[in-house]
Amino acid sequence: MKSTNLFRFAILVMSIIGLSLTGCKKDKIADPSNDSASLQQLSGDEANVESAMDESMNDLNNFLYSGGLKSTDSLPCNAVLDSTTTINDTITKYLTFNGLNCNQTRIRTGKVIIKKLVGMPWIVPGAFVIIRHIDFTVTKVSNGKSITFNSVKYHQNVSGGIIGNGTEPVVHRAWGNMDVTFDNGDTRSWSVARQKTYTGTIPNLIMTTDGFGTEAGFTNLVVWGINRNNENFYTQILQSVVHRQACDWKPCSGIKKHSIPADSKSATLTFGYDSNNQPVTGNDCPVKYKLDWQKNNHSGTVYLWL
Repeated sequence: MKSTNLFRFAILVMSIIGLSLTGCKKDKIADPSNDSASLQQLSGDEANVESAMDESMNDLNNFLYSGGLKSTDSLPCNAVLDSTTTINDTITKYLTFNGLNCNQTRIRTGKVIIKKLVGMPWIVPGAFVIIRHIDFTVTKVSNGKSITFNSVKYHQNVSGGIIGNGTEPVVHRAWGNMDVTFDNGDTRSWSVARQKTYTGTIPNLIMTTDGFGTEAGFTNLVVWGINRNNENFYTQILQSVVHRQACDWKPCSGIKKHSIPADSKSATLTFGYDSNNQPVTGNDCPVKYKLDWQKNNHSGTVYLWL
């Protein structure tokens, strides 16, 4: 009888141990695909922010080149010049946006304030303006998702000249800070240091983007700050990113890198892929980019739609 009870007790103990070991093994197993989730989210967020802000600045470029006159030809679509004031050596222009962009792909609402020096046309080398976006919300018509900006940035026409003149490259720089509110209500603070070089003529302009920021030991930064997961991130341009007007300003070539040091993870983005995950050739426009991610001992590659 005692032998039987001891035998049963031994079986029970072994069963408990077996279940415990099984539970421990399950706890240690990680899903490698989850390691790239925040990197993919950051990649999408950064691309959406850049695209929306680039479009805004392209519109404001035209307005600045015209001298900011009260003309429907110089104002962005569905924007109104509310007023202009001059104090000492500074001109301030107040614009309100409320409606679709010219391509009817985005709805924009909010205010933009432009400050510039008296007697310094935007066309001259070294001309600069301070641009402030106030509750500037950009909503994509295709999916209804929106991003809201509150920002203060410096913009400089480094080279001088007019974009699209077809003779000399035109170099613009933008740097400053912005608070970005995403469609789920998250608000994050980002810093920007972006240089854009324009060559060619309309409608075949080419825009080459580089980063010139430095922070926390990183160089060639184009943007950095805190992502939706409250992680500090740093985005570098390792190889100039080329955008083509004929491809709706999509990135056609170049390499970016997102780094999140606190979680030992990073992603390298290579632009210029077709729907079959193959590099585009000739004048074909890309529809995807490659994201090579790494976290500790895990790594992988995904192809994402632009």
